[in-house]
Amino acid sequence: MSDPGQRLRSSLTADAAAGSGADFDSPIAMEALRATRVLHAADQEPFPAPGRIRVITVANQKGGVGKTTSTVNLGVALALYGLRALVIDLDPQGNTSTALGVDHTVGTPSIYDALVGDSSLADVVHPTTASPLLRCVPATIDLAGAEIELVSVVAREYRLRRAIEGYVHSLPEEQRPHYVLIDCPPSLGLLTLNALVAGDEVLIPIQCEYYALEGLGQLLNNIELVRAHLNPGIAVRTILLTMYDARTKLADQVAEEVRSHFGDLVLKTVIPRNVRVSEAPGYGQSVLTYDPGSRGSTSYVEAARELAERGVHLVPESDPRPMGPPPPPPPATAPMPAIRPSSGPPSGPLPRAFPESDAGVLPVPTSVDEETR
Repeated sequence: MSDPGQRLRSSLTADAAAGSGADFDSPIAMEALRATRVLHAADQEPFPAPGRIRVITVANQKGGVGKTTSTVNLGVALALYGLRALVIDLDPQGNTSTALGVDHTVGTPSIYDALVGDSSLADVVHPTTASPLLRCVPATIDLAGAEIELVSVVAREYRLRRAIEGYVHSLPEEQRPHYVLIDCPPSLGLLTLNALVAGDEVLIPIQCEYYALEGLGQLLNNIELVRAHLNPGIAVRTILLTMYDARTKLADQVAEEVRSHFGDLVLKTVIPRNVRVSEAPGYGQSVLTYDPGSRGSTSYVEAARELAERGVHLVPESDPRPMGPPPPPPPATAPMPAIRPSSGPPSGPLPRAFPESDAGVLPVPTSVDEETR
């Protein structure tokens, strides 16, 4: 058996029974096996391609819950396992660009030029070192002023959507991305609004701590407003539990509470607290390339696998992401409701169950309310 890919596949098959056999009964051996799986991802079964292009907005107005980390590592995992992915950094801090090793110094062609300037998305897309199938649109500090500059722009909420539409249509079919992941800033401003209008679905990372639940209602309320007035196709379709610490009861309680409220929207895979995940951006890498044998790397691969499997049954579109012109501005006598957080925290507990909607996803309730190895 001289083919290394065949040897790997045979090894993975023999280890399918959760680490059976004397060769993999130590932590070091298991870590080496996990690293082999990631490093030789091309020799394994690729992730299934979605029925159509998936534009996923990764949003949560609370900072530090794992939006950027999840966007980067999910994008890398999808690319390593055979799917074309485009990551758009919509946070002026540019942390996504840093983690993917993409330059985002002042003057670098970035998402700012596509939103405020006359550049197309194709002009500001950069390759990454993680995978030839993964590309990134970086963010520079210029993006911090974009919200002010966009205030007077006609159809400002549609700027990102139109940029993505133009980019997809400019590519031949065999080069179009399977996934577009948009990393949002920790706010509910105009940048996040653009991301919600551009996306087909929302992925919400939730830190396994109480504070992460407290402001969730505001985000869900804003998604519902966008759904009602700007993008009827947007919906919360995925929730990812991050920074899970198995040593604490609190993490278990938060995870159980989220699963009881959101059901099948929550991925079975949880992302543990892992120091390697935090170290990786300092080297301009994702955790999958920095330490492929770590628990954080394995968890993100499994989360990406779940995400990919959910996209298999999506109905294909006759035209990729078709979109007509934006609706005309409302008359002065009937202004559109402002998209802004409520004045205070939402009251009342999260409802225990949601009925299924016609689209097959849970409707957004309006009253809802990573460092050991």
